Amino acid sequence: MLQIDENLTMVDKHNGNLALKLFFFDNYHGFDHIQRLNYYSMIWVVDGSGIVRSDFSEYGFQSNSLMAFTPYQPFMISGDQPVKGVVLNFHPDFFCIHHHHESVACNGILFNNIYSSPIVKLNEKAKEQLERLLFQIKEEMIQGDLAQYEVLVSYLKVVLITVSRQKAKESDDNTTAPDTSEPFVLKDLKRSIEDHFRSIHSPSEYAEMLNISPKALGKITKKHFNKTMTDLIAERIMIEAKRELYMTDKQVKLIASELGYQDEYYFSRFFKNNADISPQMYRETVGFARGIA
Repeated sequence: MLQIDENLTMVDKHNGNLALKLFFFDNYHGFDHIQRLNYYSMIWVVDGSGIVRSDFSEYGFQSNSLMAFTPYQPFMISGDQPVKGVVLNFHPDFFCIHHHHESVACNGILFNNIYSSPIVKLNEKAKEQLERLLFQIKEEMIQGDLAQYEVLVSYLKVVLITVSRQKAKESDDNTTAPDTSEPFVLKDLKRSIEDHFRSIHSPSEYAEMLNISPKALGKITKKHFNKTMTDLIAERIMIEAKRELYMTDKQVKLIASELGYQDEYYFSRFFKNNADISPQMYRETVGFARGIA
């Protein structure tokens, strides 16, 4: 297993903030309370098991599980077994998944997928690839010279592609399994939320749209997604709100209006309830219109 004896941290020379960080952990003490980080976090549990609480849900995991979280996505990890793992953190200003969606395609698969858990179970091939890549990142962070940034971004891209492919394959396998396939109504629900989340925030309106009772729809979403309808709608709105705050310089009032909130202060309360930070503070700590890497 890759061993990292110290925290390797690259700092953004323009603002002094974290750009890229790689470190090893052998206990859950750093994750045993709610985390809300202003950067992306990929946590690979190489040996060990436990429970991760993310957003509104709870999931169990085993060895060779990787968890991926977006900026200010709440999560907490706990367990009472011996553990070994590696964490790779990167700020959106170091690498923006929105700008590189076409080349990396991790947005909506590895990150910002409201319909699946944040956990990716790595097979042996993916495990070996990831270990090699993290070793290369480690060596570059220690010894890097000319064009270090470009080299590290290249390695990070391959990491994201490798894990996203594994997550997509895992999702395809689950979809084709007879006992885990989604009811047809959920396929319609996904399309409906994507088409209407900016204007329709009520679970009962989606149920009416799909010609199913709110109670029945709630049971199905809880069974298949481990989330309520309210959770799904709120998460989808938050993904778009965060994207707009980072990718544009629009005023918060305009973003709120475009997401169906005529009252800017109500939207700000909704955002803070879900991210534990105001929209303006999110923009100040994550950045906006700067992710051009």
